[in-house]
Amino acid sequence: MSLVSKSRSDELAPRKARSKTTEAKGADTAAKAGPKTKPKDAVPYTPQPGRAVTLHDVARHAGVGSMTVSRVIRNLDMVSAAMRERVMTSVKALNYQVNAAASQTRSGSTAVRIGVLYSNPSASYLSEFMLGGLEQSSKLASQLLLERCSGLASQKAAVKRLLEAGVDGVILPPPLCDSRPTINMLHAAGVTVLALATARPMADVSSVRIDDYQGALAMTRHLVELGHTRIGFIKGDPQHTPSDVRYEGFVAGMAEAGLAINEDWVVQGLFTYRSGLAAAELLLSAEARPTAIFASNDDMAAAALAVAHGHRIVVPEQLTICGFDDTALATTVWPELTTVHQPIAAMGRAAVSLITEEVKAERASASPRPVHHLMKFTLVKRGSSGPVPT
Repeated sequence: MSLVSKSRSDELAPRKARSKTTEAKGADTAAKAGPKTKPKDAVPYTPQPGRAVTLHDVARHAGVGSMTVSRVIRNLDMVSAAMRERVMTSVKALNYQVNAAASQTRSGSTAVRIGVLYSNPSASYLSEFMLGGLEQSSKLASQLLLERCSGLASQKAAVKRLLEAGVDGVILPPPLCDSRPTINMLHAAGVTVLALATARPMADVSSVRIDDYQGALAMTRHLVELGHTRIGFIKGDPQHTPSDVRYEGFVAGMAEAGLAINEDWVVQGLFTYRSGLAAAELLLSAEARPTAIFASNDDMAAAALAVAHGHRIVVPEQLTICGFDDTALATTVWPELTTVHQPIAAMGRAAVSLITEEVKAERASASPRPVHHLMKFTLVKRGSSGPVPT
């Protein structure tokens, strides 16, 4: 929470305007108040007794940021000799025990500790990713540490916990894959970062993704081939780049077919099931409704299916519904969803392999360049799509 300071414009009057009486009173008040408080870093900090000393205790004792302490402990070159000595003095004073896993990492152990920082509301997506990530980390003798967060303050706390655990790199699933503040925070601590499933890769961060634009374009073409001209679209979270890019693919597909987009049939969602319910209700409660709904992910498509059932609309005979991602949810609803298959488990495996290679290259004093790994998508046709109703 930010604090707004009270304006001091009326307190900063020129000294010439002050009377001797005012100055005398001020001097007397200052004398009673005693000496000014010492700077924060000049006051010895003592952790609570009986509690293990943490990296953040060391930071407070030294009067520096936690990121600086992390860089010193990780033996990175971006810290001055004076600052390094200052931090190490606090380490010794507090008898701070450096995390054993972090020590092994710095000493050249083959084990790599990889953090996964997530705030994705889709349990299906995260489960698919972790399935592949855990499988690959087991093969590479790496470790995955999972941290959940929400707002910026929660993200900072989660990053600190991962640093405390001595992670070498962090994978950011959506939507954090597009969070520049989070990426900068990790880079400042000297941690390797990989963005998973971003639609617009950053030049300084490796990524694993599919072509969301082409995937949405392929789905739109499928709907047009089925004879649909009245197509509704449910957008995803605007803070996540695939949301905009998938919509761009839809727009391109409609333009390619010479079809106009009815703005009343383009509804905002958030990639969540609940937002899909609200969006589908708007589309299906209208007097003039679309014959097909293309939702930006499977969670919202499944929600649209539930709303259609509630309105006694038969899918796909009276309404076609399609999704995106092909998570496990796509085949647990009825009818099963036509969707764009994103190989999420395979992307998890690729992400773990790629970040492990980068970490090992950095240990060998190399300077690996970011790698952008593009994986293939597949259009999967199932029971939720059919010809336009006659």
